[in-house]
Amino acid sequence: MSTVAVVDYGMGNLRSVAKAIEHVAAGATVKVTADPADLARADRVVVPGQGAMPDCMEELTARGLLEAVLRAAAEKPFLGICIGVQMLFQHSEEGNVPGLGILPGRVCRFPAAMHGPDGSRLKVPHMGWNQVAQVRAHPLWDGIADQSRFYFVHSYYVEPAEQSLVAASTCYGIPFTSAVTRDNIFAVQFHPEKSAQAGLRLLGNFMRWNP
Repeated sequence: MSTVAVVDYGMGNLRSVAKAIEHVAAGATVKVTADPADLARADRVVVPGQGAMPDCMEELTARGLLEAVLRAAAEKPFLGICIGVQMLFQHSEEGNVPGLGILPGRVCRFPAAMHGPDGSRLKVPHMGWNQVAQVRAHPLWDGIADQSRFYFVHSYYVEPAEQSLVAASTCYGIPFTSAVTRDNIFAVQFHPEKSAQAGLRLLGNFMRWNP
């Protein structure tokens, strides 16, 4: 039986992620936890979250989770969601803070003035459904059509330093990276737990993934 740790570092939206995983992985033990020992024992680790990057890094440190998350990202199937993708990189413009530095690159804010194809002004944060273009084949895309729509809520996006990290891209005024992968890590800017069947399929694929 697979054990999944959903990391609780005070950044919200954890229960909906846990419930979605329980829905797609009957028989799995899904635990929302702030205990580093639970991360060490789990077969898989999910780091979701909503909010600001400075708060994310501060809470990971304050709760003693920093080293446990780093170990999990190095050793076992690891899924990052929203802030959970941004924290993987070296630096964020939001608060001018360092991230975990697991992946090379930075986190940038959307430009103040962006326009859609019809010339209309686009609002920041980017909030709502948008298409996700699959840049490379990956087991987590299994059964998900290219250009499927997922749900986003964010003002910042990741800018990987290596193109090989990019698993998907999305356009909102500008093209941006919406999913990254390397080895046992897969992380997305969108919210699969809020993205209907495509999101549930991605979570189910994660539960079956053996990198």
